[in-house]
Amino acid sequence: MPGVSIKDRVVLVSGSNRGIGKSFVEQALAMGAKKVYATARDEASLADLVGLNDSRLVTLTLDVTRQDQVDAAAATATDVEILINNSGVGGGGHITAGHDEAAARLEMDVNYFGTMKMSKAFAPILSANGGGAIANILSIAGLSSFLFAPGYSASKAAGRSLTQALRAELAQQGTLVAGVFAGPVDTDMAKNVPLEKATPKSVAIHVFDAIANGEEDIFPDPRAAEFARQLEADPKAAEKANAAGF
Repeated sequence: MPGVSIKDRVVLVSGSNRGIGKSFVEQALAMGAKKVYATARDEASLADLVGLNDSRLVTLTLDVTRQDQVDAAAATATDVEILINNSGVGGGGHITAGHDEAAARLEMDVNYFGTMKMSKAFAPILSANGGGAIANILSIAGLSSFLFAPGYSASKAAGRSLTQALRAELAQQGTLVAGVFAGPVDTDMAKNVPLEKATPKSVAIHVFDAIANGEEDIFPDPRAAEFARQLEADPKAAEKANAAGF
């Protein structure tokens, strides 16, 4: 699939109020996007981005678990060419030791069904605008389950499968569908992960460069790239390393 450069394109980023999502918006603007839709459940939380005073920035209220808000975003942002499905939640706790099923259901609702809702709503828009690209922000936890976050890992594994299905379905309309398998990134979600972390800025830049090169499986930081190599070389060893808590 041909690559899709960010320059002069219209981009929508879900979950833009902080972390990686905020950096995706900032870097899209810095790299020459024509327009960027920044979205969040609470539009007021996008104040820092609004403070950039960039006329190319448009903010929208969007909770990806609510079909009405997804539909409203699609009805407004009919010029989108690149969709960044970044919204995500993560929890913790072992499955058999007091794990909160409600938290796991929320992870699946946001990380899997939310991505599905957004992709389904925007696929015809991307088609009408020449194909474009979808980038689903996943995790290396979706490649091999992390002991401390089984619900999150399961939701990201489901997201990987969804990404593969979308890639096959949307190939005919010329839409690049990329899965982004990030390692630890310096965000609020990963604040308690005792590992060296990539910066959100570096991840956003890497992803946009990879999309421009037509990459479908993106490992945007050194730990993610190393984990991918380990998983390919010895899947069982990588699984055991995760079971030992790294």
